[in-house]
Amino acid sequence: MSESNRSPSLPEDSIRIQATIHQFLQERLQPKLDKLKDGEEDARRTLLEKHEPQNWIAAAAQRVSWIQQVTHALKFTHPDAKGSSLSTSGNQHAGELLVASHAIAGRLPPDVVGDAKALDVYKFLRLKVGDQTLLDRAIAGDAALASALSPDADLSRKWMSAFASLPQPNGKLASHKLAKQVYWPLGEGRYHLLAPLFPTSLAHVVWTTIRDDRFSDEAKAARAARREKRPHPNGYHEYPDLAIQKFGGTNPQNISQLNSERHGENWLLPALPPTWRSDPIDPPFYTETVFARRFGNRQAVWNLARILRDFLQNVAKPEINNIRVRNKRAELVGHLRDELLQFAAELRELDGGWSRDDRCRLNPAEQCWLDPKRAASDEDFAVQWRRGDWQSEVCLRFGNWLNAAISTDRTPMGQAEAETWQGVLDDELRQIRPELADHD
Repeated sequence: MSESNRSPSLPEDSIRIQATIHQFLQERLQPKLDKLKDGEEDARRTLLEKHEPQNWIAAAAQRVSWIQQVTHALKFTHPDAKGSSLSTSGNQHAGELLVASHAIAGRLPPDVVGDAKALDVYKFLRLKVGDQTLLDRAIAGDAALASALSPDADLSRKWMSAFASLPQPNGKLASHKLAKQVYWPLGEGRYHLLAPLFPTSLAHVVWTTIRDDRFSDEAKAARAARREKRPHPNGYHEYPDLAIQKFGGTNPQNISQLNSERHGENWLLPALPPTWRSDPIDPPFYTETVFARRFGNRQAVWNLARILRDFLQNVAKPEINNIRVRNKRAELVGHLRDELLQFAAELRELDGGWSRDDRCRLNPAEQCWLDPKRAASDEDFAVQWRRGDWQSEVCLRFGNWLNAAISTDRTPMGQAEAETWQGVLDDELRQIRPELADHD
């Protein structure tokens, strides 16, 4: 496209589009001309003719049907699968708790599937003029693009319609015998046939993110600083136990364009349950009660007792005695009760009979509570355990410990306060009794 061929009546935006197209075609044409030998004039004329804008664009409008712009591709399932792929920003109703294409809908890089011989058409449509690509303009029916493509309005509309179809599947949506298919039951003999597609655009974002985190100059500098124990303004990310899934073999472009850019790689993060390593549980030896230190010094218990103590201080006014205060107080005591039940459950994981050890100095009630398995091999202990009065003794000890833990100079637990407090506390303590009787 020579400067003399441009109409001076064209809008400025159309002129910029024509200049961009001219540069694109020249960059494609010149390497081919450079390969010609002297005397190959016929081949030279043929190349020049094919790369005339009207000729090349007309051919591109025909070849665009060979490819499709997608975000979810079928051929990752099997390279010979012939069904539909889709271009979608994901399910916008999925919500923030699910990580899927919708979470980065505005940053999904488009992929292309189909005949690799038509990828030059895709590169053409990805040309950007201003803040829009030629594809964006074609889909929007942009008048400036129509004027730039051809002075023939009908021909421009035809070409733009062909280019705008790039994200649309050819023909009706269909799966294929080589595609994955899942029969999802609906009841009464009915089902949905689901055809999962590979989220190639989302996978590309993940791939590029991990690649930058592992191999960028910034990441390398941060790792070097750590090895050399030097300060560094940025941190770095590690991805242990990565696996690599390969698509396309020696020719990844046969799967998709982005797959080719990823060198056929798809990095898989480990989706394994954690290996749980609990701290060893030691029997509560050399103490007469677990409440004073073993239970009361647990971080969560200490924090809850402090919160309850502070709360009671803040509401220790005669005019404050409403339902919200009582509910909050009951809530905090309930959390302490739950911590108590968890504490007891941990000690019950020990082998039965640990309370017979000479180092165990717990009172009989707490022995029955925390070592119920001992009843299976100690008949005297079993009789005491079945009698059940140890449960009331444990509840009383818990109440005494809690009263002492939340008492302050500002809010001393006197007789009147104790009666009011006991009325609230009894309801909470009563709830733990079935749990105390539930032993292994």
